[in-house]
Amino acid sequence: MVTKIETDYLVVGAGATAMAFVDTLLTESDATVVLVDRYHQPGGHWTVAYPYVRLHQPSAMYGVNSRPLGNDTIDQTGWNAGLYELAGASEICSYFDQVMRQTFLPSGRVSYFPMAEYDGGGRFHLTTSGDEYQVTVRRKIVDTTYQGVTVPAMQPPEFPIAAGVRVVPPNELPAIREPHGQYVIIGAGKTGIDACLWLLERGVAPADLTWIMPRAPWLIDRATVQPRPLYRVEDIVKDYVAKHDAIMRAESVPDLFDRLNAAGVLLRISPDERPTAFRCATVSQAELEQLRTIENVVRLGRVKRITETDIELDGGTVPTSHRALYVDCTADAAKQLPIVPIFQDGLITLQSVRACQPVFSAALIAHVEATHPDDSVKNELCPVTPNPKTDTDWLRFALSINAEQLRWSGNDDIGAWMHTSRLQPNIAPPMPEDPAERAAFEQQGLAIAREQSAKLQQLLDAHNAL
Repeated sequence: MVTKIETDYLVVGAGATAMAFVDTLLTESDATVVLVDRYHQPGGHWTVAYPYVRLHQPSAMYGVNSRPLGNDTIDQTGWNAGLYELAGASEICSYFDQVMRQTFLPSGRVSYFPMAEYDGGGRFHLTTSGDEYQVTVRRKIVDTTYQGVTVPAMQPPEFPIAAGVRVVPPNELPAIREPHGQYVIIGAGKTGIDACLWLLERGVAPADLTWIMPRAPWLIDRATVQPRPLYRVEDIVKDYVAKHDAIMRAESVPDLFDRLNAAGVLLRISPDERPTAFRCATVSQAELEQLRTIENVVRLGRVKRITETDIELDGGTVPTSHRALYVDCTADAAKQLPIVPIFQDGLITLQSVRACQPVFSAALIAHVEATHPDDSVKNELCPVTPNPKTDTDWLRFALSINAEQLRWSGNDDIGAWMHTSRLQPNIAPPMPEDPAERAAFEQQGLAIAREQSAKLQQLLDAHNAL
């Protein structure tokens, strides 16, 4: 027997972006929602993430608009001391569960089906009982899974492993009950960085760590991703001027990165190696100092296979110990997928409209959906910004920031919404109170954005022509 239900929106997935979307939709419309998710509780990949994972951005800038995450406090201890708190996996899962139970369900407009598999065409079934449902959707289906985040616990290693060699996802590190002679961290993304820092923080000597780094990453100083008042106005202005000066003076892409690094806009782990990756990972200065204590860094490309005695990589082979514990951190959490229009007839496909800010993007998409009737206008307001991956993607990342400023500057509705959005980081200089001064200030900012964009595109075109 198939149970038939009706709703305005059928939302597939209950991860962070789905929760941010539904929260804004409930606040700004009278819509009803059926929310279908394969996990046992809301939170998506956070429900299976390694237990020591923390946000790479302040808790104050994450979650849903209607409910703060965390206590809006500054960390007093640890390697994030002096900066806004970073929620961990358990706190985030509890937070989304509270949003569901204390906001969504009491609204009477959300029907939530966990442990459910979406079968397409408005149909889904419960994986526990097999019960089947057919949903009649009055407005749109919302696909929040297109850019689904993948964490190591979701997939096995992508390389062959000899019998007896122990390769674990980072989730299993807290289960260690005896020391290993060598810890081999595979991957240099956010997960690899987290695994290295966790082991160092728990007493593992840097000499006992081997870090396989296929591509060194450019990193962002977390101190520059802090809401005001911690990120002081004078520091915002100084950093903005330094970034602009680096862009406008650069003579090539390599020269640009040297200037960005010298200005502190981008950081690198090894002063002697030019990074070739950029994934928006942030570190504090204390964390960066710890990562630099790891001297055994293997820069021979990706792992091809692991034998009982060696690690075979794209660029060579290195010996290893039979007592080594390998930590696989290679899952691609933020894939670069083909861009599709966010708004289509009867379908919304959630993607980032601001690079590296998926929950903000989802909330803004919901606002645009609730306040604008025409899909073509919605897509003009919400063009997709691809996830960055390589070093040159930083230039596209910067171009998208400028394009966002130019696109939304004249839209009073979006400007007002962003001014009140909890997910919008308050890291811009305060606007003048006088209307004439404010208008002049805005025009100056737009002129600078156009100037920067022209130079960045020039550098990118010249680099691609080499």
